[in-house]
Amino acid sequence: MTIRRIEPGPRMSQAVIHGNTVYLAGQVGAPGESVTAQTKAILATIDELLAEVGSSKSKLLQTIIWLDDMANFAEMNAVWDAWVDPGNTPARATGEAKLAGPEYKVEIIVTAALD
Repeated sequence: MTIRRIEPGPRMSQAVIHGNTVYLAGQVGAPGESVTAQTKAILATIDELLAEVGSSKSKLLQTIIWLDDMANFAEMNAVWDAWVDPGNTPARATGEAKLAGPEYKVEIIVTAALD
């Protein structure tokens, strides 16, 4: 099977397609913004990347969400719940982790189907 890389860089690609599956790199929002603002920005980027490869949020298979503090869980979920396709929710895990820098509060990683 062919592997297609979207926006490849020296360290990572923004997306990788293998077969009928697309794997997105972890997405973060603008440093220093609120959890709400970062989550909205991340989900908009995910929409754009999925559209670029011919997929959409209705085809999400799995999502992994990292928060800098689980105290932000409800705030992130408020944005997530308004965005996610209610008839096609993915398998999802959310955990707390030290992110790339203290200015980042949310990182979201998704895997989606292409057809």
